[in-house]
Amino acid sequence: MSYVDGFVVPVPAGKKDAYRALAATMADLFREHGATRVVECWADDVPDGKVTDFRRAVQAEEGETVVFSWIEWPSKAARDAGNEKIMADPRMDMGEPRVFDGRRMIYGGFSVLLDAG
Repeated sequence: MSYVDGFVVPVPAGKKDAYRALAATMADLFREHGATRVVECWADDVPDGKVTDFRRAVQAEEGETVVFSWIEWPSKAARDAGNEKIMADPRMDMGEPRVFDGRRMIYGGFSVLLDAG
C-alpha cells in the first residue's frame, strides 16, 4: 500500500517563482530516491475559518500564501529508505536566503486509507 508525506507551508507571495524552482529541484531529488509522485499546490481559494484554517495552521503572515503539497511513495519502507538517502544527499541544501520559513511548516506521514482515483 502506498504512503504519503503531506506538507503545508507559508511562502511569501513574491517568492512564488523561487519556490516553484526549489520545488522542482526537490521533486527530482525525491523521485530519484523512490517517490512516485510529488505535487505542489499554491493557495487559490483558501477561506479563513472560524476556529482554524490553513493560514492559521502555519501562522501565515501578511503577504504570505499557503502551499499544500504531498509526496507519494510505494510504501512506508520505501519512504523511510528514500528519506535517509535524501538527508545524506548534498543537493538537499536549500541555500540562503531561504525561500520560506521552515519553522512554520507542518508535515507528517500518512498511510493511505482510501484511494478512489
